[in-house]
Amino acid sequence: MTLGKTTGLFCATALAEIVGCFLPYLWLRKGGSAWLLVPAAAGLTLFVWLLSLHPAPSGRVYAAYGGVYVASALVWLRVVDGIKPSPLDWLGAGVALLGMAIMVLGWREGG
Repeated sequence: MTLGKTTGLFCATALAEIVGCFLPYLWLRKGGSAWLLVPAAAGLTLFVWLLSLHPAPSGRVYAAYGGVYVASALVWLRVVDGIKPSPLDWLGAGVALLGMAIMVLGWREGG
């Protein structure tokens, strides 16, 4: 699997995880309907399934995925929460994404 395909899969995975966690947050903290738990469960199920599609051992997948999750959470912060991330937020996300890329490239090396 190429770095681009892996990153795209990680982006879909991050969206599924964030939605799966955000909907219960709306129920618990914002007075949303308990019915929000149904699509939340579906989102988290999709999240787990998407993580299982990677060819690397699970610990490597989880570690590399973290970089994409950090960047995705900042996009969510901006788009959904309406809060502009700081330049240091983006710098941190860039460092996390660089770490993800290094790890994923190492999958092909067998390291």
